[in-house]
Amino acid sequence: MAGQLSGQPIIILDKDKTRTQGRDALGFNISAAKAVADAVRTTLGPKGMDKMLVNPVGDIVITNDGATILREMDIKHPAAKMMVEVARTQEDKAGDGTTSVVVLAGELLSKAHALVEQGVHPTTITRGYSLASVKALEILDDIAIDASEEVLENIAKTALTGKSADLALDSLVKLCVETAKSIKDGGKVNIKENINIIHQRGGSIKDTKFIHGLVIDKARAHKNMPKRVENARIAVLDTGIEIEKTQVKSTLKIKSPELLAEARLEESKLVEERVEALAKSGVNVVFTEKGIDDHGMHFLAKKGIFAVRRCKEEEIKKIVKATGARVVSKVDGVGPEDIGKAALVEERGVGNYKMVYVEGCENPKAVSILIYSGAEHVADEVERALDDALHVVGVVIEDGKIVAGGGAPEIEMATRLRKYASTYGGREQLAIMAYADALEEIPKGIAENAGLDAIDIIVDLRNKHNKGQKTAGLNVFSGKSENMLEIGVIEPLRVKTQEIKSATDAAVMILRINDILMAKETGMMDVKPEHTANFYDGIQAPDVSED
Repeated sequence: MAGQLSGQPIIILDKDKTRTQGRDALGFNISAAKAVADAVRTTLGPKGMDKMLVNPVGDIVITNDGATILREMDIKHPAAKMMVEVARTQEDKAGDGTTSVVVLAGELLSKAHALVEQGVHPTTITRGYSLASVKALEILDDIAIDASEEVLENIAKTALTGKSADLALDSLVKLCVETAKSIKDGGKVNIKENINIIHQRGGSIKDTKFIHGLVIDKARAHKNMPKRVENARIAVLDTGIEIEKTQVKSTLKIKSPELLAEARLEESKLVEERVEALAKSGVNVVFTEKGIDDHGMHFLAKKGIFAVRRCKEEEIKKIVKATGARVVSKVDGVGPEDIGKAALVEERGVGNYKMVYVEGCENPKAVSILIYSGAEHVADEVERALDDALHVVGVVIEDGKIVAGGGAPEIEMATRLRKYASTYGGREQLAIMAYADALEEIPKGIAENAGLDAIDIIVDLRNKHNKGQKTAGLNVFSGKSENMLEIGVIEPLRVKTQEIKSATDAAVMILRINDILMAKETGMMDVKPEHTANFYDGIQAPDVSED
């Protein structure tokens, strides 16, 4: 980068950096974002295709989930990374619609690029897109319908259709609704923190079941402990049941074998006293984040206490929510108010593959889903499908608002936006029309992936929406446009509103970039020349060389 002063160029940019300006910069960014959108477009809709993703170590992921595909892709371009962030935001906020939001953002940029080539300034386009998004959200609010409890199964069915879960669709739909309703707390449904999804080897997807409690992918600490505990009184610890090391560095001098045996006996007694205190408090099941050594396991087994060690932090949180226990930091400090309850705690499984079941909790705020499958790849994809379905059911329970599916909302928004554009003067009108065209790419993509004639479908849907049929959408199984509410194809309002917000924000952000300054890629995290091994953060390292 150089300036000009009295004919002398002034270099102000490092020679290792590259600069791209104007339409070239815009074109590069749009091309990168569009490439990401095209990569996931073929997964759109109930008849979308799957992608096989192979990582550098050979692990395979087979999925049609947009967020998973983008997460697994090794994307380098900064504009393309924005599209990944859009999908992540959509998943976090709405739980579904990740593919649609990326496709819509890509189409908004594609239509904008065509307008730029015609001489419309990017600032004018971004202003028009912002006006169109506000109007689109108004239209969504207008066509939204109050949700009854009866539509929850249709919501789950719409989310599961077209994925590996199709093999046991009816049973999984009921499971999703039952699970989401069971963890409703104060009008909120926290899927991420309150539902534990576990894979069980063997069986088929149809065997997948809901556990009104928890399943922990761990085994009991020792085979001499009881395998089954009824009327469980549960202690949850964030400390170990083991001989503790001293807090400060110390040395113990032992002059005879008798003293060594006595020292070991004293250490063992400390563990025994703590286990004794646990038993006296009435505890018969222990879950701990830390370890249990041989002494601890011996005394716990002797007292008939079922113990599980090294539980993950997420598992501990779910155990607390399910059983009503409180986390205790001292083994001998468990009081009556800290103890959780369950009707049954049992270790089940075959051979070396065992898990711990915590069932019959009085009012569990954390529950489990056990997925049965003979293939791990299938189980992984079913888990992703269930996660989407659980989230959309939870969203409808929280918001109470739904819209028709099958591309009906996009066609309705496009129809009304064209009428809105005709009332708006200036070049922004062109941007609003482009926004409407981009929205129609969603039902067009669904039709293409189903092997249908997309042009005929869009023309038919436009005619019906112009006649006031707001819920007309594409039934990919019949190949015709039908009333989506009547056939049970329904989506949460939040999925569509978030789709509009995220796609518009991403497109506007990329369109406003007209200058790209890119440094040369290095393999180091820290590229400042003064940050060497001997001089880091301006503080010179001490000289440790030999004299």
